[in-house]
Amino acid sequence: MKKKRNFCPHCGGQITKEEEDHVARDCCSSCHSFFYDNPLPVVSAIVDENRQILLVKRDRPPSKGRWCLPTGFAEAGESIEEAVLRELREETGIKGKISRLLDVDSYKSRFYGDLLFLTFIVDKRQGKPVAGDDSSQARFFPIDKIPPLAFRSNRRALDRYIKIKKDYWAVLDALGTQNGKDTHPGTTSPMTRRVMNVIMRNREKMIQQWIEDITTNPSTPEYHLYENKVLYKICDKVISQITLWLGQAFSIDRIRTFYTRLGVERKKSGVRISGVLSGLSLIRKHIWAVALAEGALEKNLDLYMTFELQRRMTIFFDLATFHITHGYEENANTRQINAAPPEEPKGSRRRRFGKEGS
Repeated sequence: MKKKRNFCPHCGGQITKEEEDHVARDCCSSCHSFFYDNPLPVVSAIVDENRQILLVKRDRPPSKGRWCLPTGFAEAGESIEEAVLRELREETGIKGKISRLLDVDSYKSRFYGDLLFLTFIVDKRQGKPVAGDDSSQARFFPIDKIPPLAFRSNRRALDRYIKIKKDYWAVLDALGTQNGKDTHPGTTSPMTRRVMNVIMRNREKMIQQWIEDITTNPSTPEYHLYENKVLYKICDKVISQITLWLGQAFSIDRIRTFYTRLGVERKKSGVRISGVLSGLSLIRKHIWAVALAEGALEKNLDLYMTFELQRRMTIFFDLATFHITHGYEENANTRQINAAPPEEPKGSRRRRFGKEGS
């Protein structure tokens, strides 16, 4: 239980409650010093190795004997990024590199008071799991066999991580890969599999480049108003679809259904069809740009493979373009003459909330 402050550390005076900025705070009755109980920063790491998550078993209160992500308090004098890598190393013996910040959550602990959990995705660089001073065990658990976690914020972050990776894992399953091994050789050409792997490895780079492009490109003015998290979901969805399509796990019927509905939604949102199609074209541009930069299309590879890849990419984006336009036009034809003006783009920075989707 967090201890109550009774005496002033400066003068020894009795602590009372006084209001400051409409908040009741601890205050010294003698020297009138106020004390601010700000949330303590807590860092957690999600380390994923072939769909197995690194957990530690706590060896001290609170929640002794329960499993959690590698978690601990940030120390004074270190950055939050340094803190998460230090805690990971101290609790598990694993050295890692931060991929990105995944989740931020507020939590009230009866031991420590208000906490601020920051969870990062961390790539494992070296080391084997070894329990540290604060834990009795450290080991990887399959994603479908995660034990109950000690902290709600850990569970929330892990649920979010699984949701984000769902499409990526579907792509791996479509490829027939498990632990980096191809279990269905011949399902797709070696050239196609190579480019698919390049796309999956570099999807973050593709998405970020696309966001920078679409938010400044004069051909997509409506998207300049969208929040980055909404744009991220849009691009991530399309990249997942094209990867599944290359792996022959995304059918023409699914393309028709999804992009016809998308055309209807964009029409209702008031986005011009030229901006919608330009945004889709820019996704294609950045997929190819990154693939070329990664050397996925080398000159000495079989030209037939290259032409086949180009053909399938072209078919996908041509179908998507056609069905977006069809859905857009169908919505325009069915609107009544006196219909209300188009609503503001969903996910626009002008609105606090909006539907976040492709």
